[in-house]
Amino acid sequence: MNLRGIRAIYIYEMNRSLRTLIQSLVSPVLSTMLYFIVFGAAIGSRMENISNVSYGEFIVPGLIMLTVQMQSVNNASFGIYFPKFIGTTYELLSAPLSFVEIVIGYVGAATTKAFSIGLIILATSYLFVDIDIKYPLFMVFFLLLTCLTFSLLGFIIGIVSDNFEQLNIVPMLIITPLVFLGGSFYTIEMLPEFWQNFALLNPIVYLISGFRWTFFGIGDVPIITSVIFILIFTSSCIGVIWYIFKTGYRIKN
Repeated sequence: MNLRGIRAIYIYEMNRSLRTLIQSLVSPVLSTMLYFIVFGAAIGSRMENISNVSYGEFIVPGLIMLTVQMQSVNNASFGIYFPKFIGTTYELLSAPLSFVEIVIGYVGAATTKAFSIGLIILATSYLFVDIDIKYPLFMVFFLLLTCLTFSLLGFIIGIVSDNFEQLNIVPMLIITPLVFLGGSFYTIEMLPEFWQNFALLNPIVYLISGFRWTFFGIGDVPIITSVIFILIFTSSCIGVIWYIFKTGYRIKN
């Protein structure tokens, strides 16, 4: 294992975030604060409790998931796409690094950044609501696993994209709508029966439900179902990345 090479990629990616601190950190935190003000304070004060949880508290897990999933995808996709854009991909591939070490460097940095933002948003939420996390260790584990999974997905998107427009298609037109429709601001039990069953086709429902369970002990689906789903999702992303490097798809041709 070339730890020095992994460290070089990791530090480079982390330094890139420091150079764009406003975009990387300040922007998502401010956006989340606006969500708290609008949904938590303005709207939440007029809504009934959901499963004995105030609406302001209820939306905290959904807001964290909304931010970290987008940040994981964006950081990982741009990190691997930029070498393709400036033409340094072959230098990376010719370095004494295996594809596993390359993935660890880029995905590890993206996971670290998204995980840090998630914790910062959690800390920020205490300015608006008083949250008592029921299973804090499971919460950290689930947050870390979600950041890792979506960083792997972002890595795939960065490899298969040919331009910046394609780089943003999946996050903006697919992931964002799925997150908003996945129960970020509501429980699917509020929906009519038909739409409840339809919502279960949305994979993000299982992630948000599982993460919300770690906070309040409640969820739209059983926690074991959420864990199994995210592990399948993670394994699928790893399998796709392995295939890409094995065949050289969109990397060597």
